[in-house]
Amino acid sequence: MPLAFSFSSTARRTLAVVLLTAAAAPSAWALASFEEVKRDFRSSETAVLDRQGELLQRVRTDPTVRRGQWTALADVSPALRAAMLLSEDKRFYEHSGVDWRAASAAAWGNLWNTRTRGASTITMQLAGLLDDDLRRAAGGRSFTQKIGQTVAATQLERRWRKDQILEAYLNTVPFRGEIVGIDALSRTLFSKAPSGLDAREAAVAAALVRAPNARPALVAQRACEVLRVMEPGAKTDCEALDMFTSAVVQRRAFEPNEGIAPHAARRVLRELRDAGNDKATAPTNVRTTLRAPLQRYALDSLQRHLRELRDRHVEDGALVVLDNASGEVLAWVGSSGPLSQAAEVDGVTALRQPGSTLKPLLYAQALAEKRITAASLIEDSSAQISTASGLYIPQNYDRRFKGPVSARTALAASLNVPAVRTLVMVSPEAFARELRAAGLPLRESGDYYGYSLALGSAEVSLLSLANAYRMMANGGRFGATTLTPRPPAPAGKAKPAEAAPLLDPRAAFIVSDILSDPNARTRTFGLDSILSTRFWTAVKTGTSKDMRDNWAVGWSQRYTVGVWIGNASGASMWDVSGTSGAAPVWAEVMRFLHAREPSRAPAPPAGLVEARVSFGPGADGSPLEAARSEWFLQGTEQPLFALDTGMASDAASARITAPADGTILALDPDIPPQRQRVRFESEGRGVQWRIDGKFHARGNSAQWLPWPGRHLIELVDASGKVVDQRRVEVRGAGVVAAKGARR
Repeated sequence: MPLAFSFSSTARRTLAVVLLTAAAAPSAWALASFEEVKRDFRSSETAVLDRQGELLQRVRTDPTVRRGQWTALADVSPALRAAMLLSEDKRFYEHSGVDWRAASAAAWGNLWNTRTRGASTITMQLAGLLDDDLRRAAGGRSFTQKIGQTVAATQLERRWRKDQILEAYLNTVPFRGEIVGIDALSRTLFSKAPSGLDAREAAVAAALVRAPNARPALVAQRACEVLRVMEPGAKTDCEALDMFTSAVVQRRAFEPNEGIAPHAARRVLRELRDAGNDKATAPTNVRTTLRAPLQRYALDSLQRHLRELRDRHVEDGALVVLDNASGEVLAWVGSSGPLSQAAEVDGVTALRQPGSTLKPLLYAQALAEKRITAASLIEDSSAQISTASGLYIPQNYDRRFKGPVSARTALAASLNVPAVRTLVMVSPEAFARELRAAGLPLRESGDYYGYSLALGSAEVSLLSLANAYRMMANGGRFGATTLTPRPPAPAGKAKPAEAAPLLDPRAAFIVSDILSDPNARTRTFGLDSILSTRFWTAVKTGTSKDMRDNWAVGWSQRYTVGVWIGNASGASMWDVSGTSGAAPVWAEVMRFLHAREPSRAPAPPAGLVEARVSFGPGADGSPLEAARSEWFLQGTEQPLFALDTGMASDAASARITAPADGTILALDPDIPPQRQRVRFESEGRGVQWRIDGKFHARGNSAQWLPWPGRHLIELVDASGKVVDQRRVEVRGAGVVAAKGARR
């Protein structure tokens, strides 16, 4: 800061004695070297970089001050250097730290109460900035501080070069408010790098050094004086400069957080703090495992797709890409940014219901425990499972049943009822233990979730779910993810032995083969599915209850990609399925990753057998599924999969699918009777319906006008044998039956 000296004759003699003493004896002020000052300089922002050193995000880590990056003198515009020297120290390159001519002029002016420019040189100002003991207080520097500043300036000039002094000064001088240093000033007020400042901007910057907190009009007046000296003979429009200055001193274009990876950046810095790196010692630059080109593409793809879904009440999304081998995070998109009302929420780590994306892990466990094979037939029909809280009646996404299907078809086509039947074999608690071991932190026990756990009723994060899929991609071996590069192993040190697989590699391979099979998923997704890629991939989609969450998670030979879309608020989307929601983004990112990189199917591990299988006839006499080659855990293979004879008969296969047993119906007398009919549904051939022992109708479906009371609904085969029954209760006022209607 400019410093005005006012010395009496006694003070001048004292100063001369002090300076002579300082020149002959070691200094009391210990000054750091230029290299030390530059090394200890800390930006108020941490630059988060990708794996190649490209800037991804700037994060404000020091709220007390705004400092940018250290700027070399060569990267400061010539106009700014000229403005600073003309304003603060015209004889900078002539003096040795103290401008005695300016000091004398200041002293003479003060003697006659004449307003003059201060005598503090740039070197003296820098000395005051580097030494806390010499820092200017609110009331100005004391006489002792002035002497110390003068001595320190002469020492700086002896030890540092002029260019080093000017460079350090420009990087440490306060400008306005919290802004310190030329990089922060340039980016905050002028939205450009220091190298791009023109003469007008340089004049304003120089004026701010002289009066950091002055009114804009005063700053403009001073800037106009500087500009006239910089451009002698040129016409200076001070009125226009005043308008310009008033605008720029209020600008805050240098955002606290800026870039394309805000959530990943915060995660990395939090991990550093947890590891013991506080703000005082945190590095200015932090390198991550992210790939900047991939991060940009993933963010653009997600935002573009969400704009297309805007009319379906969708505004949020998240995406993560993992390297299968290392667990390094290659892309981390935590939100849709400006499209979201909750952009600060990190969708990569937020807990959401995963829907059907837990099914691959369930089937893998059932395969590993040899409860099923990929060709085992599982009934896809109405199921009513008794639980402690009542009947659990799972439904498929399309509200239709496919009958007996193989496990391959059930998983690839994402059928809900077969998944629940599989969980009955495994048990919810056993499945919950496997999920926790795979890194999915369930909040409750398996018994708490019950059989709905097969359909994704627990909450998980996108990161943990993608890493569980990565486990299957790695043959069942689980490993942690990382956002920071792992240090290389010391030379000569043996590579640590791989941990035992968490999941049977054979089961992981079979699930991988199923999820990569486009034919197996045709019953739900059709032949022309967005999930089919030109290179090898395995993928699963999922949608949670009421369309609150939509997922697509899958892997290729090298990468695992997970995508979530929905609303951070938990609001439901409108008509968004697995293939219209997250899957298109997943497919785009996979294509980007493999634009020049192949992806091949994994090799089968030892202990697997490939065998030809065929399937027995269904109710219509044709094979349940086409014959094919199938993979089996050794010892579980068999050539034919068919329904039991008893199950194939009309009597055994006949059953009531609706209503459920114990249904209670409430009648409303204000609603017309025809609008309150109950529909009966059944499976099997040649069946009849009886109500309270009386014939009602023939065929698999019938309608009934309910009547108050308790009723027994029976399904009867052609021989008159009761094959299934339901008890229902009808409550409310009776309605008059329409003429000819059966009760």
